[in-house]
Amino acid sequence: MKHRSRLPEQDDLLRPRLVEMIDPRHELVKLTALIDWEVFEREWSGFFPSATGRPATSPRLVAGLLYLQHAYRLSDEAVVARWVENPYYQHLTGETFFQHRPPINPSSLTRWRNRIGEEGVEWLLTQTIEAGRKSGAIDDASLKRVAVDTTVMEKNIAHPTDARLYERARAQLVTLAQEAGVDLRQSYARLSPRLAMQVGRYAHAKQFRRMRKALKKLKGYTGRVMRDLRRHLDDIATGPLRDQIIAKLALVSQLLHQQPKGSDKIYALHEPEVDCISKGKARVRYEFGCKVSITTTLDEGFVVGMRSFPGNPYDGHTLGPALEQVEILTDQRPDLAVVDRGYRGHGVGATRVLISGSRRGLTPRLIADLRRRSAIEPEIGHMKSDGRLARCPLKGTIGDAIFAVLCGCGHNIRKILAHLRTLLSLIIAVILVTCRHHQSGQDHPLEA
Repeated sequence: MKHRSRLPEQDDLLRPRLVEMIDPRHELVKLTALIDWEVFEREWSGFFPSATGRPATSPRLVAGLLYLQHAYRLSDEAVVARWVENPYYQHLTGETFFQHRPPINPSSLTRWRNRIGEEGVEWLLTQTIEAGRKSGAIDDASLKRVAVDTTVMEKNIAHPTDARLYERARAQLVTLAQEAGVDLRQSYARLSPRLAMQVGRYAHAKQFRRMRKALKKLKGYTGRVMRDLRRHLDDIATGPLRDQIIAKLALVSQLLHQQPKGSDKIYALHEPEVDCISKGKARVRYEFGCKVSITTTLDEGFVVGMRSFPGNPYDGHTLGPALEQVEILTDQRPDLAVVDRGYRGHGVGATRVLISGSRRGLTPRLIADLRRRSAIEPEIGHMKSDGRLARCPLKGTIGDAIFAVLCGCGHNIRKILAHLRTLLSLIIAVILVTCRHHQSGQDHPLEA
């Protein structure tokens, strides 16, 4: 059901307002005035078509919590807990009076993300771009020149090993069999965990022949449990549990029959869509997650587009959809896009694309823009260290898509807040200099 505004209570007339408790010069207070909050109430109303039931949470509250969560690298539980303690957080989310209780349960943020999807969170990114324009952090000319690059957003999974996957698959099948009332011949609940631990010890001691032998035996345990449960499928009544068992049997069968260098390998049972991406890094040879394309302005490093690409596609094939997203979010297509050598053969014709390493026939201005391409690298590093791009906790490919856009929102919010703090510092410095000169009776240096 569509949200309903909270009416003021009689006791509110005697309580002090938030605007009387906070500093109006604070950057979060200024950010509140830069964002058009009515956009979320208008655009997100379509996700609540039902006219019955309990009214939904205020869209401004959810939008503000998502902004704060990704700007300050907080979890769902942490951002709700800090909201109770911080009056500036409450002012950003539209509260008039200071509240002493959490506004929502943290699980409500999960349901909101699932409800609005990638289309809904793109409105959050659009409003950060508009707020950047209003604050002066970026201008319209900057949106015409962008830099595009890709990175890996790792999934919140354990490091995949065959021994761990086999043991987890066996344990999950045994649990499903117990829920269905199936009496297995043998569950290997004692032998399998010990053998999985022994595989790791053999690998650590570099006794690979013994490790492979133990791993083969562990794989056999999982296969026996799978086949035993499959034989009892006819005895399980039709229902959600039976469908869950069939899906798990298919997944475990794929795990047991996958090839070492297959293209559809499973690296996590609860996240089978995770890709293994080799980035050529000395410290980390492989990263398990999803490829994300990031588009920033060439001058300020302001995020104007972020999109996830499951399946580990070639970088050149991601350039067209990335520029299309920028056109949707900013209402204008970039005239120039600067990329690295991984984008050769991109096939984009509507935007001029400069590739690193090629300077033939370029003007000095374009050569300077080409040198500026590497500025996107530290922006990605800040999104991973200061933001939450390093690890995605949301489930599935839709979770990757939503989380990538939200990480871009958090980066833009940090950029805007830093710009507002800089402006405030300059204003305070000018005021102090003016006061000192007036006290000394000298002319202001700017007036002289």
